[in-house]
Amino acid sequence: MSHELTFDEIAGFQKDYRQHKQNKIAELAVVNNGLQKASFNEEAARELNRTFSIEIPTDNVTDQKQSGRCWLFAALNVLRHEFAKKYKAKNFIFSQSYLFFWDRIERANIFFNHILETAAKPLDDRTVHYYMQAPDTDGGQWHMAVSLIRKYGLVPAYAQAESFTANNTAAFNQALNMKLREDAIVLRKLAQDGHDGEVEVKRQEFLSEVYRMATIAFGEPVHKFDLEFKDDEGKYHIDQDLTPQTFFKEYFTDDLDDYVVLFNAPDHEYDKLYSLPFEDNVENGTPVEFLNTKIENLKEAAIKQLKAGETFWFGCDVGKQSDRQKGLLAADLYATDTVFDIETKLSKRERLETGASGSTHAMTMVGVDVVADKPRQWKIENSWGSKVGEKGYFVMDDKWFDEYLFKVVVKKKYLPKKLVEIAEGEATPVPCWDSMG
Repeated sequence: MSHELTFDEIAGFQKDYRQHKQNKIAELAVVNNGLQKASFNEEAARELNRTFSIEIPTDNVTDQKQSGRCWLFAALNVLRHEFAKKYKAKNFIFSQSYLFFWDRIERANIFFNHILETAAKPLDDRTVHYYMQAPDTDGGQWHMAVSLIRKYGLVPAYAQAESFTANNTAAFNQALNMKLREDAIVLRKLAQDGHDGEVEVKRQEFLSEVYRMATIAFGEPVHKFDLEFKDDEGKYHIDQDLTPQTFFKEYFTDDLDDYVVLFNAPDHEYDKLYSLPFEDNVENGTPVEFLNTKIENLKEAAIKQLKAGETFWFGCDVGKQSDRQKGLLAADLYATDTVFDIETKLSKRERLETGASGSTHAMTMVGVDVVADKPRQWKIENSWGSKVGEKGYFVMDDKWFDEYLFKVVVKKKYLPKKLVEIAEGEATPVPCWDSMG
């Protein structure tokens, strides 16, 4: 039923507003200070501190700057903590730029695969539109990092430095995505006309051009390097003439298949494995899969992993109820309902169903405060540099974990047998517009 707003109605709204003195008080507070400052709940902030009963020793933080590489930074943080523990090198950092370079090439290749798979569909088909909307983006998942590490190895940060473009990706993304869309139109037409031989010639031509663009933007990827560092005790180490692949194979145990991404999506069936094939970044790489289960299972496995001295990757909706500068994540950090005199009650399930919430950022969990066998708050290593939070570290209350944390990456040995069996079973694919994406 349609409705036209009348001036008589507006006059009624104005009268209702002016009848309540607190409305003017709230108006002055928000107009002059902004909604967040006016609604900041100091009581919720006071409940958070920086003391944790379980805490992995960490030190400096990384900085993704103006890029969407959080997923890659968080994954490499997990590995650098493993390296630090094994080789007593707490501040050793891996090159994010090196893997990011190969991610752009691999994503271009898999984008062309998707375009050719859907060539018979019209451009306004929902799946085709999804691929065309963002052919090659910064964002990603844990499994995407696994695929890159397995194929291309690892490089120390000093061997492949951050470029300006790696830290500021917007302009490059715009140029690359415009090119990929034009390439897609050409490939679709050739496929539709049955010119399979020409498709492959053009694919190679287009991929070569993408490689050129990425090399100009990020620098040519390193092929060999000398591993050189001093450990926490000041002891000097050197291992010369390594390739990225040999560095990974010789200095790490490849247990990446032992990790499971536990997801908490109440709008999907629990204790079920889902796959997101539209988010895979490497052809024949590790598929993006989520085991959807209750939030209690995420917490239980997370605490076990931290108790064992191992950090973990997690994904969340970082923009909700958060103070970036102070490094606070609390479910009741802003009393916006009180300011506006309204009541919003969307559940986590309803927020997913309506697109009001979803996983927008990945970080590394490095500690938890457990009191009377229950988690009270969690310690987070972010990748936004040392000038936010407490030297780059954030603190999250447990209610925020319930409401805005969606996935944790944990090892199978910290899961009950039932969940391990599900994780090792067959996954149900979801469409590209699914709320899990």
